[in-house]
Amino acid sequence: MNTKELEQALHALSYPGLTRTLGELKLISEVKVKENHAKIELSTVSDDSYLTVKNAIAERFGDTFASLDITKKNLAPKDTHYGNSAAPNNRAPYAKNVIAVTSGKGGVGKSTVSVNLAIALAQKGYRVGILDADVYGPNVPRLTNTDLEKIKWNDDNKIVPSENYGIKIMSVALTTPTSDTPLVWRSSVAVSALIQFLEDVAWGELDFMVIDMPPGTGDIQLTMAQELPITAGVIVTTPQLVASDDVSRAIRMFQDIHVPMAGLVENMSYFIAPDTQNRYDIFGTGGGERLAARYNIPLLGQIPIDMEIREGSDNGEPPVALGSETQKSYYKSIVENMLSAIKFRL
Repeated sequence: MNTKELEQALHALSYPGLTRTLGELKLISEVKVKENHAKIELSTVSDDSYLTVKNAIAERFGDTFASLDITKKNLAPKDTHYGNSAAPNNRAPYAKNVIAVTSGKGGVGKSTVSVNLAIALAQKGYRVGILDADVYGPNVPRLTNTDLEKIKWNDDNKIVPSENYGIKIMSVALTTPTSDTPLVWRSSVAVSALIQFLEDVAWGELDFMVIDMPPGTGDIQLTMAQELPITAGVIVTTPQLVASDDVSRAIRMFQDIHVPMAGLVENMSYFIAPDTQNRYDIFGTGGGERLAARYNIPLLGQIPIDMEIREGSDNGEPPVALGSETQKSYYKSIVENMLSAIKFRL
């Protein structure tokens, strides 16, 4: 195999886990073959990407040459000059308002709330995008019935977001080969991926960018507050005491990093038995009200445990779009209360 043949083969080689080739991604800088010895220089910014591509090339062409020397070209890295929460950068100037939906712990229905709030905003005529920032447990594609879609690029080399129910959608789940592919990433890699989703996705002009945050109070929450002027934070909790303890920390974090609080949503608030119409407070009562009073933030709404909401969400049929009028009202009233609580740019 000569230089030209190897160069053509490298340009046609797919990047692991993506539908694009190394040539399309412009990752091949220089190729030389001399006396069955090959030298390849890669144009990658991150060390993780370099190792991924290097391993793919070595696996494909390792037995073709007597030696295979794969190096990384020294490139100026993409701007990762982080701002600070008091004076954040704005990596999403196309979005008039940024809403961060978070919780102190997992399993409280934060992603379901995020998706339905985004759709409810779109139903009011706003241009809305949702960014799934929960990179280790991305659920937004399933909840929006876009989980079988894969990442695509337009002619300007921008990632094309998925669209459904009137909103634009971007999630790391759209980049993985299969739905159960784990992302074993250090936090620095996860943060870099989210910054790319902010800067390299063809979002268009948005009235609202809704960010479905991961649970907790870690790197991603801090980075989003540093890289975006967050207009409002929405906290999701359940009534139980354990959830309230964790959510208290999330509220304090948002307050400490100067994120305005639109309010709190109490999910799985109660259960109405379909046969008797009796109410059961399975996870306790008053957790959301106590938190709202303690931290002087609005209680935006309470959403009950509802089998049809769960089933519809699992099937990618958001209740605010395809549920009953009662189910729709839960999320629509939360949006109305949120719009009243915070002065948004509209």
